[in-house]
Amino acid sequence: MDKPMLDDVGLWVQAFLSPTVLVELAVLAVCVGLAWGLVALLQRGLRQGDPRSILFGVRIVDGALFPLVLLSLAYIARTLLHHWVALAAFKIAIPVLVALVVIRIGVKVLQVAYPDAAWVRPIERSISWMAWLGMVLWVTGLLPLVLDELDQIHWKVGGATLSVRTIIEGAVTAAAVLLIALWISAAIESRLLRSATGAELSLRKAVSNAVRALLVFVGLLVALSSVGIDLTALSVLGGAVGVGIGFGLQKLAANYVSGFVILAERSMRIGDNVKLDNFEGRITQINARYTVIRSSSGRESIVPNEMLITQRVENLSLSDPKVWMSTVVSVAYESDVDQVAQLLTNAALVSPRVLRDPAPSAALSAFGADGLEFTVGFWIADPENGSLGLRSDINRAILSALRAHQIEIPYPQRVMHVQVDGAVPAVMSPGGTPAPAPPSAG
Repeated sequence: MDKPMLDDVGLWVQAFLSPTVLVELAVLAVCVGLAWGLVALLQRGLRQGDPRSILFGVRIVDGALFPLVLLSLAYIARTLLHHWVALAAFKIAIPVLVALVVIRIGVKVLQVAYPDAAWVRPIERSISWMAWLGMVLWVTGLLPLVLDELDQIHWKVGGATLSVRTIIEGAVTAAAVLLIALWISAAIESRLLRSATGAELSLRKAVSNAVRALLVFVGLLVALSSVGIDLTALSVLGGAVGVGIGFGLQKLAANYVSGFVILAERSMRIGDNVKLDNFEGRITQINARYTVIRSSSGRESIVPNEMLITQRVENLSLSDPKVWMSTVVSVAYESDVDQVAQLLTNAALVSPRVLRDPAPSAALSAFGADGLEFTVGFWIADPENGSLGLRSDINRAILSALRAHQIEIPYPQRVMHVQVDGAVPAVMSPGGTPAPAPPSAG
């Protein structure tokens, strides 16, 4: 075993200033080049350029694979050089690479598992500080001394004896186990959700959520065991949690169960257009506890999953993504009904969003007080893009077509009688000018 560096700093400095350090630096440079080339070949062969990739990332040095490969090559080179030269540079290079691997894996796994969580950034900084602190203690040879001192601080808890060293080692082991569990779940989720859409996307999302929950649960059990906690003691806690779910947490449990039911039976899927409680929009997320519905105006509604199970929900695109829309227009009673219907049908085709099959139609829907009411119906396949602009385009085309063919669009006309004291009532025409009074009876 190598002596701690603080035991003989002079020998280490002398070895570091010797010409053999140049050999070590050259070997390290070769290791860096080989690691870069191997990772580049793997990235090109596997066609990896996903920023969510833990191993590769966006760039070669961005993922966790490059420091892992570099650490492996450096360790092999260190083992070979140890028989010929006195090592100096490798005593620093190996701990630095180990710290870099820990930081890169921890940061990338958390970024992929929780991309939008605000608490990830402080944990990333904590991992970096702890890794570099451990590296410094390792290089200076203080790590065994610090661990021995921490082991002296101990106390008795029940039938077990705990020390600060045991707690730190257990916490590190627990963090490593949870990171591995999150890494595996992120890889499974990426594989399941790749190129999945519609109903298949919802089902795979359910499977990935279940796998993540199971892996994290198993990871927590292993972490608790590593700390020294007896898992049989959790039976009492499990009973208490069961009672809490039965009384105070039944709504929360119902939402989680409803979420898995929705994802499993695929009655509602990501991308479906639904209407619930006078709120209409497109489903953008289906989580374990709630579902996010985004309206065409940009508003988002967070709906507990229990509501989607117990209440009536209109799914506008469950079996067919096409949606029927309409607009109403009135024309004068003297108009040619067949001509008006043809003009309205042609006007609905001005928008490329209107489907040609099934084709739009115009029907005489009512006899209004001021004119004939026609309902123009048409189908679209992209309701998530909104309807106000589409209706505006079609209404403008209808107005232009009716004006071009001199077809009158009626407006309400009212006659108002004005009576002055002692005078004959005057009849006001729609233009506001007095009209001749009606002849008196007799």
